[in-house]
Amino acid sequence: MRIGIPRESRPGETLVAATTVTAAQLVALGYDVVVESGAGVAADQTDAAFIEAGIRVADADEVWASDIVIKVNAPDADEIWRLQQGATIISLMAPGRSPKLIEQLQAQRVTALAMDAVPRISRAQAMDVLSSMANVAGYRAVIEAAHEFGRQFTGQVTAAGKVPPARVFVVGAGVAGLAAIGAAGSMGAVVRAFDVRPEVAEQVASMGGEFVTLNDPAMEAAASSDGYAKEMTAEQEAATAAMYDEEARNADIVITTALIPGRPAPQLITAETIAQMKTGSVIVDMAAANGGNVALTQADERVVTDNLVTILGYTDLASRLAAQTSQLYGTNVVNLFKLLTPGKDGQLVLNHDDVVQRGITVTQDGESLWPPPPVPVSAGPAAAAPVARPEPVEKKPVDPSRKLVAAALGAVLFALAAAYAPPDFLGHFTVFALAIFVGYYVISNVAHALHTPLMAETNAISGIILVGGILQVGSDNLAVTVLALVAVLVASINIFGGFLVTARMLQMFRKD
Repeated sequence: MRIGIPRESRPGETLVAATTVTAAQLVALGYDVVVESGAGVAADQTDAAFIEAGIRVADADEVWASDIVIKVNAPDADEIWRLQQGATIISLMAPGRSPKLIEQLQAQRVTALAMDAVPRISRAQAMDVLSSMANVAGYRAVIEAAHEFGRQFTGQVTAAGKVPPARVFVVGAGVAGLAAIGAAGSMGAVVRAFDVRPEVAEQVASMGGEFVTLNDPAMEAAASSDGYAKEMTAEQEAATAAMYDEEARNADIVITTALIPGRPAPQLITAETIAQMKTGSVIVDMAAANGGNVALTQADERVVTDNLVTILGYTDLASRLAAQTSQLYGTNVVNLFKLLTPGKDGQLVLNHDDVVQRGITVTQDGESLWPPPPVPVSAGPAAAAPVARPEPVEKKPVDPSRKLVAAALGAVLFALAAAYAPPDFLGHFTVFALAIFVGYYVISNVAHALHTPLMAETNAISGIILVGGILQVGSDNLAVTVLALVAVLVASINIFGGFLVTARMLQMFRKD
């Protein structure tokens, strides 16, 4: 089967659906790949580079006549009519918000696979285009904000005075938000972030940000069950409104990434808040394509308010790093084709029993297959199963007379041993008994973290035992000799074993 890679028709688009590397990987799967002339120039993928990699370059008509057409953006009406009936089109489609697009694909009787509908499950992570592009966009959002901010992010103490670090507030801790947190933190900014999913606090901290917490009962039920944020309740909106206002006023840069699948972006930063922000502040609204999280956002526009707050509503942040984004997108496509080409023979096989393949299928043979059946996933912690507690067993109290009898018997035995034993027995026995008690309580109360230094100390004690045993081996008393040999054997095992374990533990902390 032939795969066609056309030039993107969206004005100003710089991405291409395949690079020289990913196109060669598709060829390795048995496909014939043809790229439209000039399709990858803006992403540093020239026609000469494709030809050198063994990929054919042709005109648009031959590309659109292919069995499979791979794009980045959704096809427009003219491009759909250029597809052959029965062909397969693969691209970003946002099918949940594009009913007209689905109707046009049905009318042309083509199979449409939406790259942005990949289920969020572990097995499909390598095909997750949204995560790949959001990661790049989050990084680029910080770069755009830094350019508009016009000041350095990191704080400094100089002879001319102290320069405080920039304060960045990130709304949403998904892939884009985490990328923005990491980029801003690496540039020296103080980063604070918030997400309605409390389970992402640890991820924010791992990227160097501080998670903003709300001590409100309404937020306790906001944990995600599928990895995506959900629409907030009225109580949750009220709990977060004051926090957004305070954080935005204190920040130099605000980056918003909050999206809800299948719904317009929630408006989080109001015009009143913007009016109270510091002069020269910057807002990057990464949800601008879906309506925006900021009241004054205009998609693909740069807006400057009366108090000189700059609001960026760019929807092409990922495209502004075209070479890298195209490579990531192309790699996601290759991973999808590895799933769709089980025989590696250049034949696309669509299996609707596979939740990933069924989840991305929008239309097939003139029939709409959207929306797909829900995929049971869980990104939140599993509820702990109730542990059955055994019935308490009633213990019978110990007869006090038994303790008295045992103590009396022990005293009698000790008295007999003291009467008939050698004169120095009592001194040695007393030391032995005290050593048992002291050793038990010392070792039993040592923390696990101190076991290694404790083992080194016991090695020293074992060394004393070893020397004492060696001195007693030559005794004329057979019993003393046997006990000395046992002491030498046990102490030697303890010493050599202790040093061996210590050496192996130290090796873990050494670089190769």
